[in-house]
Amino acid sequence: MSQISDLVASKLRDIPDFPKPGVVFKDFTPLIADGAALGELVRDIAQRYAGQVDVVVGIEARGFILGAAVAYELGLGMVPVRKAGKLPGETLKESYALEYGTAEIEVHTDAFEPGQRVLVLDDVLATGGTAEACAQLVERAGATVAAIEVVLELAFLEGRSRLADRPVNAILTV
Repeated sequence: MSQISDLVASKLRDIPDFPKPGVVFKDFTPLIADGAALGELVRDIAQRYAGQVDVVVGIEARGFILGAAVAYELGLGMVPVRKAGKLPGETLKESYALEYGTAEIEVHTDAFEPGQRVLVLDDVLATGGTAEACAQLVERAGATVAAIEVVLELAFLEGRSRLADRPVNAILTV
């Protein structure tokens, strides 16, 4: 493991039986509550993409935290991708499958300039449904997904396989 992976691992907290019995939730609140650790994480991500992206997307909700911080570090803007019904004005929507049912995310129709290179940021890559839907939204809006970056990848859920044609980086894989 790298130094940043070790840092992330040391700051994750397991919450058993959340959000339902049998699930162990990986809580990264201690990581973002530690200013020095958060700064190190943000700088690590930003240096990886400096000069390679034009805008950062943060996926609701924890992706907003990292997305805004990384965008600031890079001197770029941040575009929020939100759950359906949360953005005013004209939006593009994309549905994706959940364990039981479907969900929808959306982005403003004018969020990107044509051809912009986008870094998609989120906290966790699990089944890949949200990241895949987000990438499709970015592309439908006329931009290009330069990379998908997550803090934690839950490898046993095989979400990366849904994103096989897109560059994905996980700081820590468990």
